[in-house]
Amino acid sequence: MTIAATKDKLSFREELHLQRWDDHRYYHHSRINQSLHLLSAICFLACYILLFFNPGAAAMLGWIVAMWARQIGHFFFEPKTYDDVNKASHQHKEEIKVGYNLFRKRVLQSLWAVSPIVLWWEPELFGLFEAHTNWDEFFANLAVLWLLLGVGALIFRTVHLFFLQDVQTGLVWATKILTDPFHDFKLYCRSPIYLLRGELIDPMIHIQHSVEAENPEPTKSALR
Repeated sequence: MTIAATKDKLSFREELHLQRWDDHRYYHHSRINQSLHLLSAICFLACYILLFFNPGAAAMLGWIVAMWARQIGHFFFEPKTYDDVNKASHQHKEEIKVGYNLFRKRVLQSLWAVSPIVLWWEPELFGLFEAHTNWDEFFANLAVLWLLLGVGALIFRTVHLFFLQDVQTGLVWATKILTDPFHDFKLYCRSPIYLLRGELIDPMIHIQHSVEAENPEPTKSALR
C-alpha cells in the first residue's frame, strides 16, 4: 500500500497512520539511525517545553542537537542499497518521499549553516532584527532566525504538498512532523538495547510479512 494509490480512500487519521508506517519501513532500518532518532525525539520533547519559557534555547537545542542527531542517522548510517524488505531501490524511495528527502535535507541544512554568516554580515537582516552589539545579542538573534527557519521549512513543504498532491496530504504531513517526537520515542525506545546486542539492522519481520501479503510475488525490476 502506498499513499499515492490509496489517498482518495483514506481519512485524515488513516493517512497519518500510513505516512508514519511508510516513514518507518522505508527510512529507518539502521538501529543506529533509530537510536539517534530516539535521542532527537527526547531533545525535541524538551524543546516543546522550552518554547514556553525560553524559545531561543529551544531553537538552539532543536537545531544543534535534535536536528543533527536526526539527520546524521539518515546521511551516514541508513543503508542506501536495494531494500529487500520493501522491494524498492534507494532511488525509488527518494522519489516517493512525502517530506524532505536527502536532497531537500541538504538544502535545508545548508541554509541553516549559512544563516549565522548572513546574520553576521547583515546584523539587522534587512530590518527583521535590531543589530547586535555583543555576542549574547548575536546568539539571541540567531536563535530567533533558526526558529523562523524551522517554522518556514514546515510551512513551505506543507503548502508545496497542497499543490503536488492535495491539501489533506500536506496537513497530514505537518501533523506527522509535529508529533514525530512522541511517536519516535514510543517506536524506538528499545533500539539502543538492540544496538548494544550487536544488531545493526532492524530485521523488520513484521514489515516483511505485510509486504509479502500485499505482493505475493514481488520483483525487483518493478521498482528499480
